[in-house]
Amino acid sequence: MGARLGGRRAADDELVETHEINVTPFIDVILVLLIIFMVAAPLATVDIGVDLPASTAEQQPRPDKPVFLTVKPDATIAVGENVIARDGLAATLDTATGGKKDERIFLRADKTVSYGDLMEVMNLLRDSGYLKIALVGLEARDGAR
Repeated sequence: MGARLGGRRAADDELVETHEINVTPFIDVILVLLIIFMVAAPLATVDIGVDLPASTAEQQPRPDKPVFLTVKPDATIAVGENVIARDGLAATLDTATGGKKDERIFLRADKTVSYGDLMEVMNLLRDSGYLKIALVGLEARDGAR
């Protein structure tokens, strides 16, 4: 509620209450919310076009003895040239890396492997303690993708 300090006076010099709503704070809040939504709206959009296998990134130097983990088209996995069971992945990687969990694992997968199968293998790597994973792809040549 507000009170009027100037103008007409009441009979007993009392303040007269006014019954008007002050909308200035309401407008301030609405403008702040508008700015927040204007900034956040472009961040919420997703561009869906997906055709990922080729890359134009500059080739990184290859380590002396890289550890390659391959996901074959039938979703079986291999470390180097040896096909292994999924439950034996941690032990095989420990042997291949000498127990160094910070060594980079080069993960390559066939184009036909589903995204879910690839994520399952990446989750197995994370659960085994291998957090440095490099995805291997083909280099795009002359605009071919």
